[in-house]
Amino acid sequence: MSLSPKRTALLTIDLQNDFLHPEGAYGRAGQASPLAQALPGRIAPLAAALKEKGGIYVSAQFTLVPGPGGEPLIAEHLKKLRPFLGRGDFAPGSFGNALVDTLAPADFTVEKVAYSAFYQTRLEYILRAMKIETLIVGGIVTNGGVASTLRDAHLRDIHTIMLTDGCAAFDPKVHAATLLSLATVTEQMTCAEALNLLEAA
Repeated sequence: MSLSPKRTALLTIDLQNDFLHPEGAYGRAGQASPLAQALPGRIAPLAAALKEKGGIYVSAQFTLVPGPGGEPLIAEHLKKLRPFLGRGDFAPGSFGNALVDTLAPADFTVEKVAYSAFYQTRLEYILRAMKIETLIVGGIVTNGGVASTLRDAHLRDIHTIMLTDGCAAFDPKVHAATLLSLATVTEQMTCAEALNLLEAA
C-alpha cells in the first residue's frame, strides 16, 4: 500500500500525564503500566515524520468533566474499575489531562468522555475539514479506546492503520486477542513499518 502524507493523520488515544506520568492519577495510585509508558517514545518518530511531510497529529485525551463543586462526572462502571479517581483527575486544562511531553504538541486536541475518540467529539469534523483519507491509530488501551475508535472509523468509511506495537493493554493476552479481532476492520503494522511506509511516500 501507499500513503499520501498530506491526506494522513496520526491519532493517539489517551497518551496523557494522568495515565503515564509518575505524578499522574494512575502513577500516584500505583496503577501505571510500563507497557503503556513505552508507547510515546515509539510513536514520536512517526509523529515527527508525518508532520514534516505535511500530515497532522491529533491527540485524543480522556477527560473527566468537573461537576458542581468540582467533583468529576464519572460513569458508574469507571467508579467501580478505578475507585482512586477523584477531584482534579483528568480535568480539562490540568497537568494530568495534558498530552505527555514526548509527543507534545499535537496539531489538534480532542477531549473525549468515553472510549471512542469519535463519540460526541469534533474528531470527525477535523478529519473531514483536513481532507484526511488515512488515519493511523495508537494509544491505550488496545481493547478499549483504541478498538472503539477503530470500529467507529470503520463505520464512517475512514481507512485506518493500527499500530500493533503503538498500542498497549494491561494484559498482553488481551492486546493480542484484540489485534486478532480487529484484523478485518483495520490494516495493522508496527510503528517502524508505518514510518518506512511514510518515508517512501
